[in-house]
Amino acid sequence: MLPVRKTKRAFYSAYAGDGVFTPGKKRRRCLSSPASVSKAGPDLLDTIPDDLVVSILRRLASTSRCPADFINVLMTCKRLKSLATSPLVLSRLSRKAIAVKAQNWSEDAHRFLKRCVDAGSLEACYTLGMIRFYCLQNRGNGASLMAKAAISSYAPALYSLAVIQFNGSGGSKNDKDLRAGVALCARAAFLGHVDALRELGHCLQDGYGVPQNVTEGRRFLVQANARELAAVLSSGNEACSWLTLSQPQVTNQIRGCPLLSDFGCNVPAPEIHPANRFLADWFAVRGGDAPGDGLRLCSHGGCGRPETRKHEFRRCSVCGVVNYCSRACQALDWKLRHKMDCAPVDQDAAGGDGEGNVQIEGNGNGDNVLVPMS
Repeated sequence: MLPVRKTKRAFYSAYAGDGVFTPGKKRRRCLSSPASVSKAGPDLLDTIPDDLVVSILRRLASTSRCPADFINVLMTCKRLKSLATSPLVLSRLSRKAIAVKAQNWSEDAHRFLKRCVDAGSLEACYTLGMIRFYCLQNRGNGASLMAKAAISSYAPALYSLAVIQFNGSGGSKNDKDLRAGVALCARAAFLGHVDALRELGHCLQDGYGVPQNVTEGRRFLVQANARELAAVLSSGNEACSWLTLSQPQVTNQIRGCPLLSDFGCNVPAPEIHPANRFLADWFAVRGGDAPGDGLRLCSHGGCGRPETRKHEFRRCSVCGVVNYCSRACQALDWKLRHKMDCAPVDQDAAGGDGEGNVQIEGNGNGDNVLVPMS
Protein backbone atom coordinates (compact mmCIF):
# COMPACT_ATOMS: atom_id res chain seq x y z
CA MET A 1 0.00 0.00 0.00
CA LEU A 2 1.42 3.34 -1.06
CA PRO A 3 1.65 6.16 1.49
CA VAL A 4 -0.87 8.93 1.20
CA ARG A 5 0.71 12.04 -0.20
CA LYS A 6 -0.17 15.18 1.63
CA THR A 7 -1.35 17.72 -0.90
CA LYS A 8 -1.04 21.43 -0.67
CA ARG A 9 -4.78 21.71 -0.02
CA ALA A 10 -4.54 19.29 2.93
CA PHE A 11 -1.40 21.01 4.24
CA TYR A 12 -3.16 24.34 4.56
CA SER A 13 -6.17 22.66 6.13
CA ALA A 14 -4.00 21.24 8.90
CA TYR A 15 -3.08 24.74 10.05
CA ALA A 16 -6.59 26.07 9.97
CA GLY A 17 -6.62 26.50 13.73
CA ASP A 18 -3.64 28.84 13.61
CA GLY A 19 -5.57 31.41 11.61
CA VAL A 20 -3.95 30.52 8.32
CA PHE A 21 -6.08 30.76 5.15
CA THR A 22 -7.45 27.30 4.38
CA PRO A 23 -8.32 26.66 0.72
CA GLY A 24 -9.28 23.14 1.60
CA LYS A 25 -12.95 24.08 1.72
CA LYS A 26 -14.28 25.09 -1.70
CA ARG A 27 -16.08 28.39 -1.55
CA ARG A 28 -19.56 28.55 -2.99
CA ARG A 29 -20.16 30.91 -5.88
CA CYS A 30 -22.81 33.59 -5.53
CA LEU A 31 -25.28 32.63 -8.23
CA SER A 32 -28.49 34.56 -8.67
CA SER A 33 -31.57 32.56 -7.95
CA PRO A 34 -34.54 32.56 -10.37
CA ALA A 35 -36.48 34.61 -7.85
CA SER A 36 -33.87 37.37 -7.88
CA VAL A 37 -33.60 37.36 -11.69
CA SER A 38 -37.34 37.85 -12.04
CA LYS A 39 -37.06 41.02 -9.98
CA ALA A 40 -34.58 42.58 -12.42
CA GLY A 41 -35.51 45.56 -14.55
CA PRO A 42 -35.86 44.00 -18.03
CA ASP A 43 -38.23 41.31 -16.85
CA LEU A 44 -40.74 43.88 -15.64
CA LEU A 45 -41.99 44.01 -19.25
CA ASP A 46 -43.60 40.64 -18.72
CA THR A 47 -45.84 42.13 -16.04
CA ILE A 48 -47.34 44.73 -18.41
CA PRO A 49 -50.60 43.56 -20.02
CA ASP A 50 -50.60 43.01 -23.79
CA ASP A 51 -53.33 45.55 -24.44
CA LEU A 52 -51.30 48.29 -22.75
CA VAL A 53 -48.16 47.37 -24.75
CA VAL A 54 -50.18 47.37 -27.99
CA SER A 55 -51.57 50.80 -27.13
CA ILE A 56 -48.06 52.15 -26.65
CA LEU A 57 -46.85 50.53 -29.87
CA ARG A 58 -49.76 52.03 -31.81
CA ARG A 59 -48.73 55.45 -30.61
CA LEU A 60 -45.11 54.83 -31.55
CA ALA A 61 -46.12 53.50 -34.98
CA SER A 62 -48.20 56.57 -35.79
CA THR A 63 -45.33 58.93 -34.87
CA SER A 64 -42.41 57.06 -36.44
CA ARG A 65 -40.15 59.34 -38.43
CA CYS A 66 -38.40 56.61 -40.43
CA PRO A 67 -38.58 52.84 -40.95
CA ALA A 68 -35.67 52.37 -38.52
CA ASP A 69 -37.85 53.53 -35.63
CA PHE A 70 -40.21 50.62 -36.20
CA ILE A 71 -37.46 48.11 -37.02
CA ASN A 72 -35.69 48.86 -33.73
CA VAL A 73 -38.83 47.84 -31.86
CA LEU A 74 -38.99 44.56 -33.77
CA MET A 75 -35.40 43.77 -32.81
CA THR A 76 -35.90 44.34 -29.09
CA CYS A 77 -37.40 41.00 -28.04
CA LYS A 78 -39.73 38.28 -29.26
CA ARG A 79 -42.71 39.62 -27.36
CA LEU A 80 -42.44 43.14 -28.80
CA LYS A 81 -41.91 41.71 -32.28
CA SER A 82 -45.05 39.61 -31.96
CA LEU A 83 -47.15 42.51 -30.66
CA ALA A 84 -45.69 45.08 -33.07
CA THR A 85 -46.63 42.99 -36.10
CA SER A 86 -50.24 42.64 -35.02
CA PRO A 87 -52.89 44.25 -37.29
CA LEU A 88 -53.76 46.80 -34.61
CA VAL A 89 -50.23 48.23 -34.81
CA LEU A 90 -49.57 47.81 -38.53
CA SER A 91 -52.76 49.70 -39.36
CA ARG A 92 -51.40 52.78 -37.58
CA LEU A 93 -47.97 52.98 -39.21
CA SER A 94 -47.13 56.50 -40.38
CA ARG A 95 -46.27 57.28 -44.00
CA LYS A 96 -42.61 57.69 -43.04
CA ALA A 97 -42.51 54.31 -41.31
CA ILE A 98 -43.48 52.53 -44.55
CA ALA A 99 -41.34 54.76 -46.78
CA VAL A 100 -39.61 52.01 -48.74
CA LYS A 101 -36.68 53.16 -50.86
CA ALA A 102 -36.64 52.18 -54.50
CA GLN A 103 -33.03 51.02 -54.18
CA ASN A 104 -34.04 48.58 -51.43
CA TRP A 105 -37.17 47.21 -53.10
CA SER A 106 -37.50 43.45 -52.71
CA GLU A 107 -40.06 40.71 -52.25
CA ASP A 108 -39.75 41.11 -48.48
CA ALA A 109 -40.62 44.81 -48.75
CA HIS A 110 -43.53 43.92 -51.03
CA ARG A 111 -44.85 41.36 -48.55
CA PHE A 112 -44.52 43.80 -45.67
CA LEU A 113 -46.57 46.45 -47.48
CA LYS A 114 -49.13 43.80 -48.39
CA ARG A 115 -49.35 42.80 -44.74
CA CYS A 116 -49.96 46.43 -43.78
CA VAL A 117 -52.67 46.62 -46.45
CA ASP A 118 -54.37 43.54 -45.01
CA ALA A 119 -54.20 45.18 -41.58
CA GLY A 120 -56.16 48.19 -42.91
CA SER A 121 -53.42 50.81 -43.32
CA LEU A 122 -54.56 53.54 -45.71
CA GLU A 123 -51.00 54.75 -46.14
CA ALA A 124 -49.94 51.28 -47.25
CA CYS A 125 -52.93 51.00 -49.60
CA TYR A 126 -51.99 54.23 -51.34
CA THR A 127 -48.23 53.58 -51.43
CA LEU A 128 -48.51 50.02 -52.71
CA GLY A 129 -51.23 51.09 -55.15
CA MET A 130 -48.95 53.75 -56.66
CA ILE A 131 -46.05 51.30 -56.87
CA ARG A 132 -48.11 48.61 -58.57
CA PHE A 133 -49.86 50.98 -60.96
CA TYR A 134 -46.86 52.97 -62.17
CA CYS A 135 -43.76 50.87 -61.39
CA LEU A 136 -44.88 47.25 -61.57
CA GLN A 137 -47.43 48.07 -64.32
CA ASN A 138 -50.17 46.15 -62.56
CA ARG A 139 -52.79 48.77 -63.45
CA GLY A 140 -55.92 47.03 -62.24
CA ASN A 141 -54.62 45.97 -58.86
CA GLY A 142 -52.87 49.28 -58.24
CA ALA A 143 -56.01 51.28 -59.07
CA SER A 144 -58.10 49.04 -56.82
CA LEU A 145 -55.75 49.62 -53.88
CA MET A 146 -55.91 53.38 -54.38
CA ALA A 147 -59.69 53.15 -54.68
CA LYS A 148 -59.77 51.23 -51.39
CA ALA A 149 -57.96 54.12 -49.70
CA ALA A 150 -60.14 56.68 -51.50
CA ILE A 151 -63.34 55.03 -50.25
CA SER A 152 -62.04 55.66 -46.72
CA SER A 153 -61.62 59.37 -47.61
CA TYR A 154 -57.83 59.31 -47.95
CA ALA A 155 -57.15 62.57 -49.78
CA PRO A 156 -53.89 61.68 -51.63
CA ALA A 157 -55.57 58.59 -53.09
CA LEU A 158 -58.54 60.65 -54.27
CA TYR A 159 -56.24 63.12 -55.98
CA SER A 160 -54.18 60.36 -57.64
CA LEU A 161 -57.32 58.78 -59.03
CA ALA A 162 -58.34 62.21 -60.33
CA VAL A 163 -55.04 62.52 -62.21
CA ILE A 164 -55.60 59.04 -63.67
CA GLN A 165 -59.08 60.09 -64.85
CA PHE A 166 -57.82 63.36 -66.35
CA ASN A 167 -55.11 61.58 -68.37
CA GLY A 168 -56.81 58.26 -69.04
CA SER A 169 -53.75 56.58 -67.50
CA GLY A 170 -53.50 52.87 -68.08
CA GLY A 171 -55.78 53.03 -71.12
CA SER A 172 -56.29 54.99 -74.30
CA LYS A 173 -57.05 58.66 -74.85
CA ASN A 174 -60.74 57.81 -75.09
CA ASP A 175 -60.66 56.57 -71.49
CA LYS A 176 -60.37 60.11 -70.13
CA ASP A 177 -63.21 61.10 -67.82
CA LEU A 178 -62.86 64.79 -67.05
CA ARG A 179 -66.06 65.03 -65.01
CA ALA A 180 -64.99 62.13 -62.80
CA GLY A 181 -61.60 63.78 -62.33
CA VAL A 182 -63.21 67.05 -61.25
CA ALA A 183 -65.49 65.21 -58.81
CA LEU A 184 -62.54 63.39 -57.25
CA CYS A 185 -60.58 66.64 -57.02
CA ALA A 186 -63.50 68.34 -55.31
CA ARG A 187 -63.72 65.56 -52.72
CA ALA A 188 -59.95 65.64 -52.05
CA ALA A 189 -60.00 69.44 -51.82
CA PHE A 190 -62.84 69.25 -49.29
CA LEU A 191 -60.61 66.99 -47.19
CA GLY A 192 -57.82 69.58 -47.25
CA HIS A 193 -55.57 68.39 -50.09
CA VAL A 194 -53.80 71.51 -51.37
CA ASP A 195 -52.81 70.14 -54.80
CA ALA A 196 -56.38 68.96 -55.42
CA LEU A 197 -57.72 72.41 -54.52
CA ARG A 198 -55.22 74.02 -56.85
CA GLU A 199 -56.12 71.60 -59.65
CA LEU A 200 -59.81 72.31 -59.13
CA GLY A 201 -59.15 76.04 -59.35
CA HIS A 202 -57.37 75.66 -62.69
CA CYS A 203 -60.17 73.43 -64.00
CA LEU A 204 -62.70 76.15 -63.22
CA GLN A 205 -60.53 78.86 -64.74
CA ASP A 206 -59.96 76.88 -67.95
CA GLY A 207 -63.38 75.24 -68.17
CA TYR A 208 -61.68 71.84 -68.13
CA GLY A 209 -64.26 69.18 -67.28
CA VAL A 210 -66.53 71.74 -65.66
CA PRO A 211 -68.30 74.93 -66.84
CA GLN A 212 -65.83 77.80 -66.87
CA ASN A 213 -65.98 80.13 -63.87
CA VAL A 214 -62.87 82.32 -63.68
CA THR A 215 -63.89 84.09 -60.47
CA GLU A 216 -64.59 80.87 -58.58
CA GLY A 217 -61.43 79.29 -59.93
CA ARG A 218 -59.35 82.21 -58.74
CA ARG A 219 -60.97 81.97 -55.31
CA PHE A 220 -59.96 78.32 -55.06
CA LEU A 221 -56.38 79.18 -56.02
CA VAL A 222 -56.23 81.79 -53.26
CA GLN A 223 -57.58 79.21 -50.81
CA ALA A 224 -54.86 76.79 -51.90
CA ASN A 225 -52.22 79.42 -51.16
CA ALA A 226 -53.78 80.14 -47.78
CA ARG A 227 -53.87 76.43 -46.85
CA GLU A 228 -50.29 76.06 -47.96
CA LEU A 229 -49.25 78.89 -45.66
CA ALA A 230 -51.32 77.52 -42.77
CA ALA A 231 -49.72 74.08 -43.14
CA VAL A 232 -46.22 75.53 -42.92
CA LEU A 233 -47.13 77.77 -39.98
CA SER A 234 -48.64 74.86 -38.06
CA SER A 235 -45.41 72.87 -38.42
CA GLY A 236 -43.71 75.39 -36.10
CA ASN A 237 -40.28 75.05 -37.68
CA GLU A 238 -38.86 78.51 -37.04
CA ALA A 239 -41.45 80.34 -39.10
CA CYS A 240 -39.66 83.67 -38.78
CA SER A 241 -36.56 82.26 -40.48
CA TRP A 242 -38.32 81.52 -43.77
CA LEU A 243 -41.18 84.04 -43.87
CA THR A 244 -39.34 86.77 -45.75
CA LEU A 245 -40.08 89.14 -48.56
CA SER A 246 -39.42 87.79 -52.03
CA GLN A 247 -36.11 88.80 -53.51
CA PRO A 248 -35.12 88.57 -57.17
CA GLN A 249 -33.40 85.29 -57.90
CA VAL A 250 -30.15 85.50 -59.79
CA THR A 251 -29.59 81.77 -60.15
CA ASN A 252 -31.64 79.04 -61.74
CA GLN A 253 -31.83 77.05 -58.50
CA ILE A 254 -34.58 78.27 -56.19
CA ARG A 255 -34.54 76.69 -52.75
CA GLY A 256 -38.16 77.21 -51.85
CA CYS A 257 -40.66 79.39 -53.68
CA PRO A 258 -44.08 77.87 -54.32
CA LEU A 259 -47.15 79.85 -55.33
CA LEU A 260 -47.08 81.92 -52.16
CA SER A 261 -44.32 83.99 -53.75
CA ASP A 262 -47.14 85.70 -55.64
CA PHE A 263 -48.10 87.30 -52.34
CA GLY A 264 -44.61 88.55 -51.47
CA CYS A 265 -43.15 85.82 -49.27
CA ASN A 266 -41.04 82.70 -49.65
CA VAL A 267 -41.88 79.44 -47.91
CA PRO A 268 -40.21 76.02 -48.09
CA ALA A 269 -41.30 73.70 -50.84
CA PRO A 270 -43.97 71.22 -49.71
CA GLU A 271 -42.72 67.87 -48.43
CA ILE A 272 -42.78 65.13 -51.04
CA HIS A 273 -44.95 62.12 -50.25
CA PRO A 274 -42.87 58.91 -49.88
CA ALA A 275 -44.88 57.28 -52.69
CA ASN A 276 -43.96 60.06 -55.13
CA ARG A 277 -40.34 59.93 -54.03
CA PHE A 278 -40.35 56.18 -54.64
CA LEU A 279 -41.63 56.69 -58.20
CA ALA A 280 -38.94 59.26 -59.02
CA ASP A 281 -36.15 57.10 -57.56
CA TRP A 282 -37.49 53.94 -59.22
CA PHE A 283 -37.15 55.30 -62.76
CA ALA A 284 -33.91 57.13 -61.95
CA VAL A 285 -32.30 53.87 -60.82
CA ARG A 286 -33.65 51.72 -63.67
CA GLY A 287 -33.32 53.95 -66.68
CA GLY A 288 -32.03 57.41 -66.04
CA ASP A 289 -34.81 59.95 -65.82
CA ALA A 290 -37.20 58.29 -68.31
CA PRO A 291 -39.37 55.17 -68.01
CA GLY A 292 -38.39 54.02 -71.51
CA ASP A 293 -40.30 53.27 -74.74
CA GLY A 294 -40.56 56.97 -75.53
CA LEU A 295 -42.50 57.68 -72.33
CA ARG A 296 -41.78 60.69 -70.16
CA LEU A 297 -41.88 61.54 -66.48
CA CYS A 298 -43.76 64.51 -65.09
CA SER A 299 -41.30 67.41 -65.07
CA HIS A 300 -42.27 68.43 -61.54
CA GLY A 301 -39.58 66.90 -59.32
CA GLY A 302 -42.00 66.19 -56.49
CA CYS A 303 -44.37 64.09 -58.60
CA GLY A 304 -42.55 61.14 -60.18
CA ARG A 305 -45.54 59.93 -62.25
CA PRO A 306 -44.64 58.46 -65.65
CA GLU A 307 -46.69 58.29 -68.79
CA THR A 308 -48.51 55.01 -69.42
CA ARG A 309 -48.75 55.73 -73.16
CA LYS A 310 -47.06 58.15 -75.54
CA HIS A 311 -48.12 61.80 -75.43
CA GLU A 312 -50.26 61.24 -72.36
CA PHE A 313 -48.98 64.31 -70.51
CA ARG A 314 -49.34 67.88 -71.75
CA ARG A 315 -46.40 70.05 -72.70
CA CYS A 316 -45.71 73.68 -71.95
CA SER A 317 -47.13 75.76 -74.82
CA VAL A 318 -44.21 78.24 -74.69
CA CYS A 319 -41.04 76.14 -74.72
CA GLY A 320 -42.44 72.69 -75.50
CA VAL A 321 -39.68 71.11 -73.44
CA VAL A 322 -41.32 70.22 -70.12
CA ASN A 323 -44.48 68.18 -69.62
CA TYR A 324 -46.80 67.68 -66.66
CA CYS A 325 -49.42 65.21 -65.52
CA SER A 326 -51.63 67.98 -64.12
CA ARG A 327 -52.08 71.71 -63.90
CA ALA A 328 -51.17 71.59 -60.22
CA CYS A 329 -47.75 70.12 -61.04
CA GLN A 330 -47.25 72.73 -63.73
CA ALA A 331 -48.10 75.56 -61.33
CA LEU A 332 -45.72 74.29 -58.63
CA ASP A 333 -42.85 73.62 -61.03
CA TRP A 334 -43.35 77.03 -62.63
CA LYS A 335 -42.62 78.79 -59.37
CA LEU A 336 -39.95 76.35 -58.23
CA ARG A 337 -37.87 76.11 -61.39
CA HIS A 338 -39.42 76.46 -64.82
CA LYS A 339 -40.12 80.20 -64.61
CA MET A 340 -36.37 80.81 -64.84
CA ASP A 341 -35.83 78.34 -67.71
CA CYS A 342 -38.86 78.75 -69.94
CA ALA A 343 -38.11 80.38 -73.28
CA PRO A 344 -40.16 80.53 -76.50
CA VAL A 345 -39.17 78.17 -79.29
CA ASP A 346 -39.27 78.65 -83.03
CA GLN A 347 -42.89 78.06 -84.03
CA ASP A 348 -42.01 76.69 -87.46
CA ALA A 349 -39.53 74.21 -86.02
CA ALA A 350 -41.80 73.18 -83.18
CA GLY A 351 -44.93 72.76 -85.29
CA GLY A 352 -46.78 75.61 -83.62
CA ASP A 353 -49.93 77.30 -84.80
CA GLY A 354 -48.49 80.84 -84.66
CA GLU A 355 -50.40 81.69 -81.47
CA GLY A 356 -48.01 80.27 -78.86
CA ASN A 357 -49.48 76.75 -78.74
CA VAL A 358 -47.07 73.94 -79.53
CA GLN A 359 -48.94 70.98 -80.96
CA ILE A 360 -48.06 67.41 -80.06
CA GLU A 361 -47.37 64.79 -82.70
CA GLY A 362 -50.57 63.06 -83.76
CA ASN A 363 -52.80 65.55 -81.97
CA GLY A 364 -54.19 68.63 -83.64
CA ASN A 365 -56.91 69.70 -81.23
CA GLY A 366 -54.66 71.11 -78.51
CA ASP A 367 -55.74 68.63 -75.82
CA ASN A 368 -52.12 67.97 -74.87
CA VAL A 369 -51.08 71.61 -74.60
CA LEU A 370 -50.78 73.56 -71.37
CA VAL A 371 -51.28 77.30 -71.46
CA PRO A 372 -48.38 79.28 -69.99
CA MET A 373 -48.42 80.37 -66.39
CA SER A 374 -48.58 84.05 -65.62
